[in-house]
Amino acid sequence: MNRYLKLVHMEVHRFRYVLASLMGITILIQFAALIWHVNDELAMNKKALINTGFISDKMSFAEAIANTQFWFAIPIFLSIAVLCLYVFLIWYRDWAGRNTFVYRLLMLPTARRNIYLAKLTAMMIFIFGLVAFQLLLLPIEHLIFKLIVPADQIEPSYFMDTVSTNQVFIWLMPRHFDQFVLSYGLGIMALIVVFTAIMLERSYRLIGILFAVLYILACVFTVLFPLFAMGFEQSDSYLYPEEIWTIELVICIALVTVSVWLGFRLLNKKISV
Repeated sequence: MNRYLKLVHMEVHRFRYVLASLMGITILIQFAALIWHVNDELAMNKKALINTGFISDKMSFAEAIANTQFWFAIPIFLSIAVLCLYVFLIWYRDWAGRNTFVYRLLMLPTARRNIYLAKLTAMMIFIFGLVAFQLLLLPIEHLIFKLIVPADQIEPSYFMDTVSTNQVFIWLMPRHFDQFVLSYGLGIMALIVVFTAIMLERSYRLIGILFAVLYILACVFTVLFPLFAMGFEQSDSYLYPEEIWTIELVICIALVTVSVWLGFRLLNKKISV
């Protein structure tokens, strides 16, 4: 366990500057977009007050987030793109350069599965860390909003109102627990499948590319085919939707189990120094 935690720390440490940069970009773009929008709205309200003698509408934080959701989405999608790229780099960077780091990594006095698990854990830390960081930013942005907007022009809004007005937040932070488990569970499963595909490529090199692509396609087929075969979207389906989802859950658990087992076996038996 101690060696596994050291490997996790090493992987997080190697990505720290990229992670900090993504957080910094998120702060910069979202704060700037919010402040610009709020000031623009205040200027319009001031003009309306001069022309008509009263302010027609108050401002709410949820409305401000809704009107700036394009700018809020940019750093979020950038972070997703970087993490998708790093799914591959977290492995292939170890093979890069003259003195390939992977040789020393594979010679460490620890079970090789700890290398696989450490990289998987690190990716999950990056994903949930960025989601938690976005959640932490919202109260800070709400505070900025209240500092800029006069109290008599603020329309109260709740946290869930803020999340529900932004389509990216709805997708990133599902309101219901089952939706959260489904979304991130499928994401983690896809991550494990890609990791195992990388192990196939590293084990068999050129022919391994074909094996990796076929493995990913086979996994996608395994997950999607039962939904269409059992008529999930048909009202006259033989099975109830709950039964179909139970079957899908069993398939996904089996797929994750097989992928992890195959990844461990390839790392132990096929990839050598």
